[in-house]
Amino acid sequence: MSMMRKILLWASTNAWLRERAMRTRFVRLSVRKFMPGEQVEDAIAAAVQLKPSGVSAIFTKLGENISQLSEAEEVYAHYMKVLDLIKRAGISGEISIKPTQLGYDQDQDACFDYCMKILKACEAQGTIFWIDMEGSAYTQGTITLFKRLRAHSTMVGIAIQAYLISTDRDLEELAALGATIRMVKGAYLEPASVAFTEKSKVNEQYYKNCIRLLQADADKPGALLHIATHDTGIQDQILAYVAQHGIEKRRYEFAMLYGINTARQLSLAQRGERVRCLVAYGEYWFPWYMRRLAERPANIGFVLRNAFKR
Repeated sequence: MSMMRKILLWASTNAWLRERAMRTRFVRLSVRKFMPGEQVEDAIAAAVQLKPSGVSAIFTKLGENISQLSEAEEVYAHYMKVLDLIKRAGISGEISIKPTQLGYDQDQDACFDYCMKILKACEAQGTIFWIDMEGSAYTQGTITLFKRLRAHSTMVGIAIQAYLISTDRDLEELAALGATIRMVKGAYLEPASVAFTEKSKVNEQYYKNCIRLLQADADKPGALLHIATHDTGIQDQILAYVAQHGIEKRRYEFAMLYGINTARQLSLAQRGERVRCLVAYGEYWFPWYMRRLAERPANIGFVLRNAFKR
């Protein structure tokens, strides 16, 4: 792992730095390139602008690890509001939550109950309810939560991180379920005993994991692969595999982040590929912002070039 990536991931967890950086004009200006605003209305407006291009949306409110269970009720109410706003705007929009936003740390059964209520609302609206992945300490618990929800509906998806050593094993079990999976590389600072640290190895794992989920035995009711990477080389590799093996488009979508390589998102959509743009919003954006920079430190140059553009 590069020193720059380590520094950025360390910064994402530093409360002192977060409090000061979030008040800095340069940082606040630069984060605009990765999120349209702090309010959900800003995110909805961005998705409305994307709609004519054929790019759909996933919405996520930034923040994790609430301090007390009572806060989960407010988060639940917020996501119900988001679903209503999506419907009113007439857009194809999904939502993605972190379990620790809904009380996972305090009461796992209560977290499940909140997730079930949101899942039922998503199902009624014909959209997928996404469970995002957090640090490795939460991986198996999050997969267990997903399985509990999956037993009630196929309209639930989970993010799986390719850099974790446990992922090969976890995918076999999830593929047997016919799971909806968003494959990501991984964006937390993890020890070498838990996660692959070499970029080339992570890339190798990512491609291998995506191909595994495109095999015939994974094509079951409810199964869907989200190819969630901005690595165009890997995207092209997967597209070549799809073409060579006649994989139907219904089995996969591309998922990319708002503000990053927008031209590529539009190009894929114009070529007939299904593309979803993850639009993040919220006041607790600093840790997420640092992890986005750490995923691809070259983004720092992008930020420096564009931070003061209007």
